Amino acid sequence: MATGTEPDLHELLKSLRVWAPEVTKLPPLDPAAAPDTPLALFTTWFAEAVAAGETEPHVMSLATRDGDPETDGGGLPDVRMVMLHGADNDGWSFATHTTSRKGHQLTTFPYAALSFYWPRLGRQVRLRGPVIPATPTESQADLHAHSTGALAAALTGHQSEVLYSLGELTRASEEAWELAQREPETPAPSWSLYRVFPDEVEFFQGDALRRHVRLSYVREERGGWSTGLLWP
Repeated sequence: MATGTEPDLHELLKSLRVWAPEVTKLPPLDPAAAPDTPLALFTTWFAEAVAAGETEPHVMSLATRDGDPETDGGGLPDVRMVMLHGADNDGWSFATHTTSRKGHQLTTFPYAALSFYWPRLGRQVRLRGPVIPATPTESQADLHAHSTGALAAALTGHQSEVLYSLGELTRASEEAWELAQREPETPAPSWSLYRVFPDEVEFFQGDALRRHVRLSYVREERGGWSTGLLWP
């Protein structure tokens, strides 16, 4: 029941600004000077996001879809925030349990989209393409290269399953933390590294006059990339 003390969402929305000049700088993007590959430009932009003080530049949205594309048209879209584990010629990587919701979705339809947003520079990067799971050896090596907390979270397991109480989560987490600290090389068999091998990558650079620059890279059949501009 409403109490009359809730904030007014519409008033809050009207009070907000995008790219306030006191916190945002909008550097130009010259398409003619862009590198030949999206990976090179992404690496530069990522470093500049870190230098600009973005607190979590490695956090990205991951979009998948559920359902069986052969029987129900592909189902419904799904999106969540995940952490970038790396980007190289094999693709942009992230990790999750194969038994999680997104793990099941990627098994059924191994295609995904990623999106990064760095507001301090008015920049977005979007990409999409097929998803290729890494080998179990690569996946476990990636997991154990991260923190004890990351291992404990992976060992807690049951991702996306119904949770009946927070007490149940606490008990499972405490057991996982104890195991991760005692045996830091413990494997989490359902944990997998995935790589999005993009067909398309778009770089969006915001402009104060709303003349935003959208530079698109499209993978060519013979290898390499073609580039073009999109209307904002």
